[in-house]
Amino acid sequence: MRLLLPVLVLAKTAITAVTQIGTACTITPLSASLKRDSLATPDDVPQILDAVKKCGKDGSITFTEGVYHMGKVMDMISLQNCDISMRGTFIWSTDIQYWLKNSIGVEYAGRSTAWRIGGTNITMRGYGETLFDGNGQLWYDQNKNAGNQNGRPISLTIWKAKNFLIDGIQWKQPQFWHTFVAYSQNVTMTNLDMNATSNSQWKTVNTDGTDTWNSKDIFISNWTVTCGDDCISVKGNSQNVRVSNIKCYSSGGMCIGSMGNGVTETVDDVSFENITLVHSSNAAWIKTYPGSGHVKNVLFKDIRFTDVNQPIYISPCIYSYSNCDSSKLRISNVRWENIVGTARYNVGAGMHCSAAATCQNLTFVNIDIKQKDGKPVQYLCSNIDNQKTMGLECTGSCPANWEQQMKGPK
Repeated sequence: MRLLLPVLVLAKTAITAVTQIGTACTITPLSASLKRDSLATPDDVPQILDAVKKCGKDGSITFTEGVYHMGKVMDMISLQNCDISMRGTFIWSTDIQYWLKNSIGVEYAGRSTAWRIGGTNITMRGYGETLFDGNGQLWYDQNKNAGNQNGRPISLTIWKAKNFLIDGIQWKQPQFWHTFVAYSQNVTMTNLDMNATSNSQWKTVNTDGTDTWNSKDIFISNWTVTCGDDCISVKGNSQNVRVSNIKCYSSGGMCIGSMGNGVTETVDDVSFENITLVHSSNAAWIKTYPGSGHVKNVLFKDIRFTDVNQPIYISPCIYSYSNCDSSKLRISNVRWENIVGTARYNVGAGMHCSAAATCQNLTFVNIDIKQKDGKPVQYLCSNIDNQKTMGLECTGSCPANWEQQMKGPK
């Protein structure tokens, strides 16, 4: 019989123990407290990082059921052949000033994260019994409907990972984006439940379900997401991204972009299939800056929705709505198929492509969008090369400065 060898770690608040057998580590939370103010409870991060040091290579890390208090950043980017099994509730601390000063940079647009994980051959399973609680209400209230405060941390970033699986985890009130996938390959994200809901007058703003960037071979399926921004966003230099069986509430729907902000970026081979959207800003759409690069080979298929502001949308100059026709970032080979639902106002699609890089080979099959009262919608189109044969009858031109979200009928 092998003996349990307790490994003691000295932390500021207590002597903590990680149980280790060979390269298998088991972590037990230091406190059973469910206090939302985790400043008053022992920090579990030191013992988690100790377990990673001892069992993160050719080993396993098991979190026993309980409440874990997360008071510091976690940078775990050298895992190798590691299986992580999680049960319990993980509560991030309320020390906003700490996070603003110490969250880990992730390069994209000055964003940062509370937890960065990466390496090779990693599994991270929550078995439907794991909850990440970001104490996000504090962040929503502090930001007062603004979204991009420097240092406001993404909950979990998958960073420079190869062969990574995450499954069976729930989120409640994340601090910022729920997840971010960067510089990674062969990432599978399944059976995730995400909920960013504000209990005050302030909106959650920028609580995306996930954003992919500089990554390829990403497989996302069986998610339920309630958030205050893009449900799933495929950003620059993403390739071979497959998204299926997703339900999104109060989100930005399925999105390519934003991308091309001062750099050349490309997106290739992306599919969104079997998607349900309720009360969203958009459904199946593409947003770029007036830059260079391309979006090519994208499929939006079997997307059903209710009460969506503007279901189909293309902009080459998102947010500024200027220099729209000078963009050289070309959009081509994009197919919308079985797009069915109700629009909040009287526009089903607003698509303005750049005059300098017109859209090519857009295809529409079985587009059935009506207003909530059953009346028909408009389809506005500009600078689409194959407009006459693309399968959608445009009812008018789309101005260059046509905004993503309408404030009323046009």
